[in-house]
Amino acid sequence: MTQRKIADYLVIRRQAHYHFTVKGNQRRLLDDITLLFQDRGQPDYSECSPPDHGRIEIRKIWVSSELNDYIDFPHVGQVFIIERECTNKKTGKLSLDVAYGITSRTTREASPKRLLEINRGHWSIENSCHYILDWNFDEDRSRIRTGHGPENVSRLRRFVIGLIKSKKISSVAQKMRELNRNVRLVFDYLRMTKNTCQSIH
Repeated sequence: MTQRKIADYLVIRRQAHYHFTVKGNQRRLLDDITLLFQDRGQPDYSECSPPDHGRIEIRKIWVSSELNDYIDFPHVGQVFIIERECTNKKTGKLSLDVAYGITSRTTREASPKRLLEINRGHWSIENSCHYILDWNFDEDRSRIRTGHGPENVSRLRRFVIGLIKSKKISSVAQKMRELNRNVRLVFDYLRMTKNTCQSIH
């Protein structure tokens, strides 16, 4: 229901477009898209990104407007499925992510390549956060494993990353090293001291 309201707001009130990932909370919609792409054959577009942080990514997308008059969702232009295959060059470990989605953009307004670019933007943000969590916070080796501890600490770390990025710095890792174990610098950076507050005014 929330996505439907947002879709109406974006298209009708803002004259904009939506690009939603469809998950289990939209069960009927997810089932319809899954069934449509069950025997999908060759992708409508695919790309392989250059190795980044020791991994190779292959992204594929299939799109369709066949459900436009069938599914009960406002302003639908296309539905799509995206596969992202990621190979760790060092370990050879392979992971596969599959995402189902819906957009108000029609085939004239967005090609398969364009839809993949839009979705890649969302994934790149998530990847960036995961990379920082793994390498700078060493999250995989955290010993906090009971109750809500792991989830709460992970949210706190993500908050820190977002806070540092909000200052438009070039390297989160470098800024973390500068602020490490220096409470005064942290307060200055966040403009929480008397002097930094005065400098704003």
